[in-house]
This record gives sequence, C-alpha cells and structure tokens, in this order.
Amino acid sequence: MALMGMLAALACQPRKDVESSTPPVVVDADPTPAGEGKHDAPAPSFEYPKAARGDVVDEYHGVKVADPYRWLEDLDGERTRAWVEAENAVTFRYLETIAEREAIRERLTALWNYERWGVPSRHGDRYVVSRNDGLQNQSVLYTLDRLDGEPTLLLDPNTLAKDGTVALSGTNFSQSGTLMAYGTSASGSDWEVWKVRDVATAQDRPDELRWIKFSDVAWTRGDEGFYYARYDAPKAGDELEDLNYDQKVYYHRVGTTQDQDVLVYARPDHKDWGFTPTVTEDGQYLVLTVRIGTDPRKSIFFQKIPNGGRGPSKGVAKGPAKTMKELLPDFRASYAFIGNDGPVFYFRTDDGAPKGRIVAVDTRKPVGKNQRELVGEAADTLRSASLVGDSLFLGYLKDAHSKVEIFDLKGKRTGEVELPGLGSAGGFGGKRSHTETFYSFSSFATPGTIHRFDLRSKKSEVFREPKVAFSPGDYVTEQVFYASKDGTRIPMFLSRRKDLKPSADTPTYLYGYGGFDIAITPSFSVPNLVWMEMGGLYAVANLRGGGEYGEDWHQAGTKLDKQNVFDDFIAAAEYLVAQGWTSPAKLAIGGRSNGGLLVGAVMTQRPDLFGAALPGVGVMDMLRFNQFTIGWAWESDYGSPADPEQFKALRSYSPYHNLKEGTAYPATLVYTADHDDRVVPGHSYKFAAQLQHAHAGKTPVLIRIDTKSGHGAGKPTAKQIEEWADLWGFVVDNLDMTPMGGS
Repeated sequence: MALMGMLAALACQPRKDVESSTPPVVVDADPTPAGEGKHDAPAPSFEYPKAARGDVVDEYHGVKVADPYRWLEDLDGERTRAWVEAENAVTFRYLETIAEREAIRERLTALWNYERWGVPSRHGDRYVVSRNDGLQNQSVLYTLDRLDGEPTLLLDPNTLAKDGTVALSGTNFSQSGTLMAYGTSASGSDWEVWKVRDVATAQDRPDELRWIKFSDVAWTRGDEGFYYARYDAPKAGDELEDLNYDQKVYYHRVGTTQDQDVLVYARPDHKDWGFTPTVTEDGQYLVLTVRIGTDPRKSIFFQKIPNGGRGPSKGVAKGPAKTMKELLPDFRASYAFIGNDGPVFYFRTDDGAPKGRIVAVDTRKPVGKNQRELVGEAADTLRSASLVGDSLFLGYLKDAHSKVEIFDLKGKRTGEVELPGLGSAGGFGGKRSHTETFYSFSSFATPGTIHRFDLRSKKSEVFREPKVAFSPGDYVTEQVFYASKDGTRIPMFLSRRKDLKPSADTPTYLYGYGGFDIAITPSFSVPNLVWMEMGGLYAVANLRGGGEYGEDWHQAGTKLDKQNVFDDFIAAAEYLVAQGWTSPAKLAIGGRSNGGLLVGAVMTQRPDLFGAALPGVGVMDMLRFNQFTIGWAWESDYGSPADPEQFKALRSYSPYHNLKEGTAYPATLVYTADHDDRVVPGHSYKFAAQLQHAHAGKTPVLIRIDTKSGHGAGKPTAKQIEEWADLWGFVVDNLDMTPMGGS
C-alpha cells in the first residue's frame, strides 16, 4: 500500500472490440507568443467565498507561525460545510462554462469502455482473476477451472453499493483455496471491513472483522483461521481524523465473532510500530514484518505456529505471545520476506546494498550473524522478488523501466523474462509447486496486457490483450536526462503523438511524485491518453525521494534534503522550456498526495514557470501533517516540526505557509475528497483559502471537493471520468488550447 509507504497505487484502466464513433478531441495551442498568455491577459475576476481569517498563532522553537484557517480542520463543523458548499458552487459554475469539457468527458468514456483483466492467481484447483467489462465502477472477481474456461462469478463489488463507492480492497485465499478472506472499503476510506466467503458457493460466512487498516491477512493450515492486524475502535465521529497508533496482531478462527479473536502480538511500548503478518507456505511459521510509519527500514520477528500450524486454540488467554523471536531487529535496513526452506528464510534487502540484493537467513543461528548472500547488488535497482517453483523472479528498474531476471536458489542466473518494450511489469506470484506464473505489462501507450510465463520453457504467451479504441503505433515515448540544480542527472519520460513537434506553443503536462521510496514507471492511463490525443505532451520526471535508483536516491529527497525534490521538478520544467518543447504559459503541472505537496511547493517557489497547476489530495500544511490519522508515519520522509532543524526545512517549503499576498499564481484547481482519511482534506481546504486570499492575478484559483470519495484507491469509474473531465477541461481553458478536428 502507499502514502504513503505501505499505502497505495492508483490506476486507470479501460472495452474489448469497441470502436468508438466519437472522434478524438484534438487540441492545439493558439498562437500566443512564448512566455505570454492567459497568465497575463485580462480575464474575468472571480468572487471567491468569504473565508474568515482567524487569529490562531503557534510557536515553534521560538518562532511564531500564524494559522488563520485552522477552523477548516473541523471537517464536520457548520462553517466548514458551508464553505465547502460555497467553494464547489463557484468551481462547478466555472467548469460548466468550458466548451471543451463535455467532449473531453465523452472521449474519456469511449476510451475507458474496454474489457480489461487482472493478473490471475491459482488457489487449489481454481484460477482467480478480476475482470471489468468496460465502464463497471468496480472490477468483478471470477474463478476459472482452466485458463480457457468460462468465468464463474465469485464476488461483484458493484452490488455492494448502488453508486459503486464500496470497493474491494484486498483478498487472501486459504491454503486449500476453498475460502477467501476479503476486505472492502467505503467511500474511499482506508478503513476496511473483512469477511470470509466460500469459494465454491460464492456465499459469505458470518465472519466480519472491523477497524482494519494497512494489513493483509495470513491463513494458517487447515483453513481454520488467519492472522491480521487492526487498531482499536476510534471515538464515534472521529473515524476519519483520529491518529492511528497501537496496531495489534490477532488470530481469527473462522466461524467465531471478532471479540473472540486471540491477541497474538502488541507493543504498547512502541505505539508507532505497525505489523504485516505472513504465514510461510509450508505453514510452519508466522513472520511479522515490523515497520515504523513509512520508513522503508523494517524489523523481522517470527514464531512457530502452534497446533501443527493450525494457529492458537480456542480459549487461549488474550495477551501477546512470548514465543515471538527477533530475527532481524533494530530497523537497520529494508527487508521483504520472499519464502523459506524450513528454518532458512529468504529476503530482499538493501542491507549493505543500497540498490538491493537477495539473502538467506538461517533462523537457528544467532541474531545478526546469519545472512548469506544469494544474489548480489547489481547496477540496476532491485524492486521486487518472488519465489515460484524453485525460481526467484527478480524485478529490477533500469532507469525507471522494468527488467525481470530469473535465478535459482543457489544464486545462479537462469534466464530473463523478455518484455515487449520500455514499460512496467508486475505480478509473478505463485507457489513452490507451480510451473507457471502470470504478469502484466503496460506502458504509456500500451494498455495492461496479461501474460502467462511457463517456468519449464521460460517462454511467455499472451493470456489477455485489451482492445482499446486507439492506435498505439501513433504514439511514441522517449527517455531524456537533464541536470538538476546541483548537477544531479535526472531521468524523464516524454510521451506524445508521433506528429507532435517541439514548439513553444505545445501544451505540456508535467507529472511528478518524488517521495517515500516509490518509483514512478511507465503505465497506461486513459486520462493521459486523452491528453496526448488532444495534442499535449505528457512528461514524467523521476525525482529524488523516489525508489528509482535505490535507497541513496530515496534519502537524497527526504527531511533536510526535501528541497532536492522540488529543485528536480523545477529543473524538469526549465529543461522542457529550454529544449523548445513548451513555454511557461503552456506548461501545466500535476501530482497527487505527496505529489500534491510537490505541486504546491513548486508553484509557490516559481509561480512564473507554470501556466496551470493541479495539486491533488496534497499534504499542504507541513507543520501539522502529523496531527491526523496516519500522518505521523510520514515523519520518516518529511521529518518532524518538533525538531528545530527539521522545522526550519518544513516551514521553508510548506505550501500553505509560503503563499505570499500580492503574487500572481498560475491557474490552479486544487482537488480533494471529503472522505480522505489518509491526507485529510483540511490540508487542501486551508491551502485553497489562503491561495484565494493571496492571489493577485486574474486566473482562477479554485478547489474541487468530491463527495463519498477518499484518497483515490477504489474510486468508481464514473467518478474518475467526471474528475478527469473537470481537470482536463480546466487545463484546456487555462492553457488557451483550441479544439481541432482530426485524430
């Protein structure tokens, strides 16, 4: 999961054999000279809702800092609700005046309407796979008796809510494959409810588990139960804002109520510890991956599972097991469990290897003296590892695009998965007994194609290839490298229609993230395809703070060095202008979550460099981010305002605190959601109110607040289409793009 860290990835996907009768929306730039445009031209003035400025002042290390919109943190307050309603009224009144908006919505709908499949997995004698017929709000889960067989319905999340706002958030199958534990989330919240379903009948058992976040489940032998991690129930009414501390590990026996679950492990002395339980494939061991917030450094604990691997017995006294052993303590490096041969465990780690390696750890030997290297550090960055059959599938990033190599358990390289091109590959799951695995491959102009890989022949074949109503051959992606402010070499992908030539009039959308060890790699997105169809250049900068080049690259964009991330993004924009690809008046920037922070920071530092900005669900108040839900966990990347030096760094770029009165900012559409309990919407509310107060230009600075939505995961297709029609409509209008016919 991603924001941040464990916490999540979003993807847009699209109908098989659908040919759209709707012509593409093609947009070109008007002849406005480079460096000029709507940013400086006369435009209608906007009358923004009145937002009272309070007199709240906090003191940090002797420095007084005003927080005039503190009242907007009260999400359910009467004043806040009235302000939200008024802001949405202004925003949608403006959006409805954009002539191109409806055509963009129609094209998004046409392109999104294609059949798409997920990566299959095998459980017992069945395959399980997700499928969306095109415009379904949520993908549907099916079983297959054989790969070419007819799908049998297992779970349709679209039946859980009429508007599609209840999403499937996770699944895990018992060792025999006869039972499925599954989690759902409502209105985009990170809170999940887990249930148990009989796979053969597709009927639920009575089990229901609540107050679960950031946890998978791990089944024990005999299909009798599973381990999971949960928080204590929050106070009524504070579910979306309460701090998330003191996660605990429980064992649930199928057929019992949650209040009978056995407490397996808790650390009240370390309330910031979080746990991910895993049961080894042989059913002998429970492995706990222990994290502190989003810090990639982990500790690993383990214990023998009682009762022959079936789990704790009924009636076991509640209380943490004292049989838990520390295998890799002290959070000294990243560790990801891969599998085991009895007492020998395999891990992917950056311990002693910033770009990653594979080690074997003998659990019978003393702590800290038991690692044996199987696959050493390479020039490329090791990002994933799985054990299928007796083969290790190692996923590397070579300049931010995928490469997959295969090794045996002695560390000998035995082959490579031949990928179709420059893009992203993911999947490669399975068990030691399997002779096949599945993966997805996509790129900026290649929708996710599902492949089956045969371990015996070491060959791939296409399992499902989507048919989308466009011609991938009409698009091209190139990778360039540019120098950041301090000379660091930064990669960037440029994707476009083949007939698009560099010009100061080229509308350009520059996207970035730059944080939490997350790598941004080529992937397919209907909104991005529509942008390129309209004649736009789509640019993705791989900034420091991410995971593209290992832990050193990540750390170079954190805490006191966070400014490097913003410098990298600003340098990307300057490169695009200097190379003649665009001009500031034609350059839009966007990012979500930590990427929303990125956009907020650079538009306050260089308002002259951009024509439009789309900060989504962003972390905008860097002095109070750690006061809500899981925000405290981000201190591993951002630092803490309680530390004097880190406070100085945080205040220096905090978007909310660096908006200056009398400044003309780019046209800005802030967007957030009322059920976002990861980056609470108060961040965006306060930033938007301050932006409207400070802005001296005539370009619109607005906020779009979605309802019954959260941070982004599980957002219904219909809501995604509406959101992107609004975002692209805003950019088209403010970059002075002119619709044209053709394709």
